[in-house]
Amino acid sequence: MCGIAGVLDPGAGLDETNLTAGAGRMAASLVHRGPDDGGLWVDAAAGLALAHRRLAIVDLSPEGRQPMISACGRFVVVYNGEIYNHRAIRQELEAAAVDRPWRGHSDTEVMLAAVAHWGVAGALARFTGMFAMALWDRQERALYLIRDRLGEKPLYLGWSGGVLLFGSELKALAAHPAWQGTINRQALALYLRLACLPGPWSIYDGIVKLPPGHFLRLAVATLTPGRLPEPEPYWRLAAVAEAGVRGPFAGDGDEAAAELERLLRQAVAGQMLADVPLGAFLSGGIDSSTVVALMQAQSSRPVRTFTIGFTEDAYNEAEHAKKVARYLGTDHTELCLSAAEAQAVIPELPAIYDEPFADSSQIPTLLVARMARRHVTVCLSGDGGDELFAGYNRHAWAPAIWSRVGWLPAAGRQLLAAGLGAVPPGAWDALFRLLAEVLPPRLRHQSAGDKLHKLAELLPAASQEDLYRRLVSLWKRPAALLAAGHEPAGAVPAGLPPGLTASDFVTRMLFWDTAGYLPDDILVKVDRASMAVSLEARVPLLDHHLVAFAWRLPLAMKIRNGRSKWLLRQVLHRYVPPELTERAKMGFGIPLDSWLRGPLRAWAEDLLDPARLRRQGYLRPEPIQRIWHQHLAGSHNWQHRLWVVLMFQAWLEQHHGG
Repeated sequence: MCGIAGVLDPGAGLDETNLTAGAGRMAASLVHRGPDDGGLWVDAAAGLALAHRRLAIVDLSPEGRQPMISACGRFVVVYNGEIYNHRAIRQELEAAAVDRPWRGHSDTEVMLAAVAHWGVAGALARFTGMFAMALWDRQERALYLIRDRLGEKPLYLGWSGGVLLFGSELKALAAHPAWQGTINRQALALYLRLACLPGPWSIYDGIVKLPPGHFLRLAVATLTPGRLPEPEPYWRLAAVAEAGVRGPFAGDGDEAAAELERLLRQAVAGQMLADVPLGAFLSGGIDSSTVVALMQAQSSRPVRTFTIGFTEDAYNEAEHAKKVARYLGTDHTELCLSAAEAQAVIPELPAIYDEPFADSSQIPTLLVARMARRHVTVCLSGDGGDELFAGYNRHAWAPAIWSRVGWLPAAGRQLLAAGLGAVPPGAWDALFRLLAEVLPPRLRHQSAGDKLHKLAELLPAASQEDLYRRLVSLWKRPAALLAAGHEPAGAVPAGLPPGLTASDFVTRMLFWDTAGYLPDDILVKVDRASMAVSLEARVPLLDHHLVAFAWRLPLAMKIRNGRSKWLLRQVLHRYVPPELTERAKMGFGIPLDSWLRGPLRAWAEDLLDPARLRRQGYLRPEPIQRIWHQHLAGSHNWQHRLWVVLMFQAWLEQHHGG
């Protein structure tokens, strides 16, 4: 796991000294991603500089250093990530009698040999892993920028000051002397809706994220400054999803569980290979418990596991994780944090995430990564299970809502929504408390008023796609918040492949989640939090063989009798008793609502000051002040909408002197 950066100046206006100095500054900004070593490679005639920061994981010797040149001398690479099946690829190369004078045992060397033997497309088809790389073909004078299939590793690129900049994080691009960062107001609108920046957008004009599963070929001879060719896909989630829907798994539940277990064991075993200490995050939920159970089943010694707990019981999963760890016999570490300790990391977030990012679980994710790094260099994570096996609450709620109200005329749904929204949440809560003894248990909700107001926002949806958009949106009309600019049409949700248009609502949501929410929110959160502390996070549930199998599963094997992740639970229960993991989905949250009314109030009020907002010229103060005062009064819980604004304001202050 590393950090990469580089500059390509097709006009060759930068000499070797300037290329080296600029790339060196870019690499210096990524030391946290690679504290163990660094290197530069420059081809002044081509106007190219490649920079690398190394976190040594496989082959700790100098033979694993980058930039690395292939044995044939044709290719040069800087690379961030892991090729988990590099040993098998090496054996395949050796079986093909490919004469390679191996220098070490790094996956980087094998990757270069594979490219030299099979070409870029042929090698990529064989790789199982997470990666972002810049590969220079010295013979064709072409630069390949490549990103892994699901988007686990980031890669930003774009023209600035007449040169092409690229790197693992925006801070690397901003470190180059040619950087000219202008905030993109359309991207800001998307951020306000989603609490993250959906690819290929970034917060800056002209800077994009390379889409997952794509590569970009940049031939120096034909490259036009200011323009980029279209990225080419080497793997398409849409094609995998369509193939799965067309050819579903034909076996019964036992056969499906056996195949899922085989694929899980294979993925977990491959991701346990490392030349440094390794462990796993453990929340005690279905996904992380499954990963840890399969790690422990294939390990000769106790696996290191890590959990963050909070003093607030409603947000504390530590006891659940401890029970699973005790049953499996892992070497478990738990850290229980106070609110003050968690709040102390908030000033670090704008620098860590580089562009506005407002998934508040970024805080516990950073804290658990920081704790784990004291003991290990690699951690396996359970992320991806919700997207593959229908684990989010919306996968159950959305079809239920639509089936009950979708048939009503639009005017009727709008009238019902207005009626629900007219009563303040606190009044609804009081009513539900009054009726608690006569209501059935399924209707005795905590925060009933907030839930009913959320329902009121969903009822006017014009279609199932619109309902999904409302479910994933924080600010439903972000353009109303902008001082100038508008939201680009059709950006949310991701485009649906033709083969899924006739599929059920949940299946379509799973595609949108995997194409959008997963790479843009979940994987950004995990990558930035872990790499900020020089920890490699691996996600075995996103092995592309597992992803393809999950798309072949009928929906009844994902949701059954109202229970999500049905098939994944069948595998887990072979290793861990159901009573240790069967509980309501909790999420990885913090008590943000009360923090904003209490210890974070002064910080928030400073960032939300109307005069400040007007001076900056990005956001209108009126709608923000309205919900801020409602939140402080306790009449509404606007924690998530406020956090979106606050994280933009904090980012603006740090990066643009706002």
